[in-house]
Amino acid sequence: MNKLRITLAQIDFVVGRIEGNRDRILEVIKDAQQDKVDLVLFPELCLTGYPPEDLLLRKDFLDRVDSALEEIARATQNISAVIGFPERQNGQLFNSAAILKDGLKIQTYQKRLLPNYGVFDEKRYFASGEAPCVFELNGLKIGLTLCEDIWHEGPVEASVAAGADLIVSLNASPFHAGKLNERHRLVKARAIAHHTPIAYVNLVGGQDELVFDGASFAVDGLGNLCFQAPEFKEAVEVLEIETQPAIHLLQGLMTAPLDEDARIYEALVTGIRDYVQKNGFQGAVLGLSGGIDSALTLALAADALGPEQVEVISMPSRYTADMSNEDARLEAEALGCKMHTIPIEPAFKTFLGMLEPAFEGRPADLTEENIQARCRGLLLMALSNKKGKILLTTGNKSEMSVGYATLYGDMAGGFAPLKDIPKLLVYRLSRYRNTLSPVIPERVLTRAPSAELRPDQRDEDSLPPYPVLDDILERYIERDQSITDIIAAGLPEQDVRRVARMVDRNEYKRRQAPPGVKVTPRAFGRDRRYPMTHGFSH
Repeated sequence: MNKLRITLAQIDFVVGRIEGNRDRILEVIKDAQQDKVDLVLFPELCLTGYPPEDLLLRKDFLDRVDSALEEIARATQNISAVIGFPERQNGQLFNSAAILKDGLKIQTYQKRLLPNYGVFDEKRYFASGEAPCVFELNGLKIGLTLCEDIWHEGPVEASVAAGADLIVSLNASPFHAGKLNERHRLVKARAIAHHTPIAYVNLVGGQDELVFDGASFAVDGLGNLCFQAPEFKEAVEVLEIETQPAIHLLQGLMTAPLDEDARIYEALVTGIRDYVQKNGFQGAVLGLSGGIDSALTLALAADALGPEQVEVISMPSRYTADMSNEDARLEAEALGCKMHTIPIEPAFKTFLGMLEPAFEGRPADLTEENIQARCRGLLLMALSNKKGKILLTTGNKSEMSVGYATLYGDMAGGFAPLKDIPKLLVYRLSRYRNTLSPVIPERVLTRAPSAELRPDQRDEDSLPPYPVLDDILERYIERDQSITDIIAAGLPEQDVRRVARMVDRNEYKRRQAPPGVKVTPRAFGRDRRYPMTHGFSH
């Protein structure tokens, strides 16, 4: 029985850390040599990390990539490896993969289909390849594709036409809700259409707003799943293929899939952990109000970094309910995080006194509410600066969509874990987290949400009920539905028009918000890019 042993190296590579990425690749290749592996597959652009963005415009950056690739090639004695890298050729740059074997670069494939939508800007940097790439290993012909190539007709078909018995796909495919199922459906359909097995290796880890979920897999020519790597974890695992008398993928690692809430929760944990650690912060700090958003953010931060790395501040005001103070204390204690209590009343009074002459003759309004939020922002940033810990903001997507947040107040911070999490999903994730261990008090999940910036305040004083709000926002933001279409779907006309106006006029706030993990198919920032100033009317 002839076998081909392929290692799928699902690794968390760091953007721009070329020598560190090189060393990790060399380490995996060395281990694979000892395990008598024939071929090692690494993710797309593994040498640079993904996406390298405008680092690709630097000659010194590309020079170091070339040097690192040469060193890796020299290490491929008695083994083959496929490495994703940016390739310079004839004055153009290509998103390429090098096939290395016995110390040499024997072949290069240039990505043919370049994504230029959503979070992707590959046409800004790369030229498109024009030809398929099929190489032979142990009598098996292997076709090579890169990420977007497999999502559309053409590249796989060309590889099969060129004689490929197996397709290997190198990917840097970012997570969003439902993405793994999309990949499975697509790749299974390609395999069945051409009766050709496909091995799919994906990047894992957080990179700014993006999270890569790994979940590398392989399917046989009938579309049967034969190998499934874990989600959101590094994995270096071997896929075995019988090559004689016919190609047959042997059953390999089969990791059980996460359910959707667990998957989203792990994406947020991964995004926080990698953003904090890759940027050298000593941990995280956040304001703990006793409300649902800060409770979930605290749980995520503690799970991502360890409770000893997370500090919280309770900052009660004259409007803070006793139950809010109590719930904040219970949340910090349940997770084992250090808590400071600093009332904002002295600062609030001082600011009101300082501003009194300038405010003379004007009634109290939203201004006084925002001053309270900005007092809190100042305290949180002070602790962040002093401790070298990043400040995590706690606002969710529903609030950020309509501007229900204070610039330089509760929006102050360095990373926003819930930025792409609608309010109803905040509740779902909180209940999911409590199934692991009870860290969020039940009344936090059931009481009416409030900013507590004026007496008896409730979110629904300023916003439609969250089930209505989130439905409108999903249609208006995710699906780009018109106001007419949303109203026709049965949503209240007054709410629809008011929410759309709020979304449009608060783009300037979102431009100044910290980055946060992309979870929905259409996140603010990279995905949805609207002008702050425009005259389009509904």
